[in-house]
Amino acid sequence: MAVAGIVVGAGCAACGGGAAPGGGTPPGTAPAPGAMTMCQPYQTTTVDGGTYALQHDEWGSSAAECVATRGGTEFTVTRSAISNPAGGDPGSYPSFYAGCNWGDCTKGGLTAHPALISSLSPGDVTTSMATTDPPGGAYDVSYDIWVNQTPTTTGAPDGLEVMVWLNSHGGVQPAGSEVATNVQIGGYTYNVWYSSNAGNGPCVTYDMTTPRTEVTGLDLAPLLKSAEQNGALNPSWYLIAVEGGFEIWHGGAGLAVKSFSVTVK
Repeated sequence: MAVAGIVVGAGCAACGGGAAPGGGTPPGTAPAPGAMTMCQPYQTTTVDGGTYALQHDEWGSSAAECVATRGGTEFTVTRSAISNPAGGDPGSYPSFYAGCNWGDCTKGGLTAHPALISSLSPGDVTTSMATTDPPGGAYDVSYDIWVNQTPTTTGAPDGLEVMVWLNSHGGVQPAGSEVATNVQIGGYTYNVWYSSNAGNGPCVTYDMTTPRTEVTGLDLAPLLKSAEQNGALNPSWYLIAVEGGFEIWHGGAGLAVKSFSVTVK
């Protein structure tokens, strides 16, 4: 596909906004996984023996919000009074992640083997996620994928942010401008958005044209190769983290991730 206006750049942000974690307990020192509730502004806990981390990341709002987990790869938004305008930045991104998130790293996978973009082949990094998406509210169901210029970072990623939107409600849209429509990549059809400065750096969003509440074995290599081919991604950079959850602008109570996984060959 031809995506106009994409230039390789550095920086990072959650698409449509974002913030580095702060004020919470890093995954390496979180309590043992178990039933728990986390509330604003930022808290984390490890799950599945440390393979993943659950982050309650309310970075764009100070309204009451809580998520609950039983210690597996599932969580539910149990409370949300977030009420940000749909045309602005989301208030939070409760999500799971695998890899290194601002220097806080999970076990194995992308932490042990950051994926060099030039070496990625189809099937090398895949992910699955199943969600419950209640009616009402304003939110997206999305992956947030972080690329760094080096294999590790103790701070914010400095390469590219790539988002994959499975679904959205309430009139929200990705950051930046739509640069391509009905693009087929890896068996799915996307509208593609690009922002040169979605907070602190560039971001490409692949917005599925057919809304889904779940995906199985979503292959990230074709998406990252697409971004590379269109000048947004340097092949010498590294995939260091995959996150999955919900960007919430308004409401959101009842949103749930029922399962989440990232597989690295």
